[in-house]
Amino acid sequence: MRSEMEVNHAIEEYADMIRRVCFYHLKNRADCEDIFQEVFLKYMLYDGQFCDKGHERAWLLRVAINACKDYLKSFFRRNAVSLELINEMQAQIPEEHKEVLEAVLSLPPKYKDAIYLHYYEGYSASEIGNILNKKENTVYSLLSRGRKILKDYLLDEKDSPGKAGR
Repeated sequence: MRSEMEVNHAIEEYADMIRRVCFYHLKNRADCEDIFQEVFLKYMLYDGQFCDKGHERAWLLRVAINACKDYLKSFFRRNAVSLELINEMQAQIPEEHKEVLEAVLSLPPKYKDAIYLHYYEGYSASEIGNILNKKENTVYSLLSRGRKILKDYLLDEKDSPGKAGR
């Protein structure tokens, strides 16, 4: 079990990143806070040692992503109606980035995770491979296919006259 000082330091260091990852998956502030607490509880109870800060950061990201996926698969989540939508966070997102963020969030999960970790968190393909338990070349394929889907989506949005009011 980790000391209170270690846990507090990790929360100060990684809180924003974990909240972003949780919101990116769950799109609900209350659910994000629940998963956030779960991630740092697991961190506190984890007895293993980390090689360096990068290993610790990747471990926390992996735990957060897995906790979000588990929550989304849970019986409660599948059978509950969400009262909050992503609109509550729109005020914090610059207008020019909303369309791209919507497109990223609409991607299938396997592409969304790779795109998010690469472009929003700054991970390389090999690091993403370690986090997602995929081969580096698979990550390159996911990034390439994800970018193509995003490009097609954004070009369709731009060319659609009915979408001009966004």
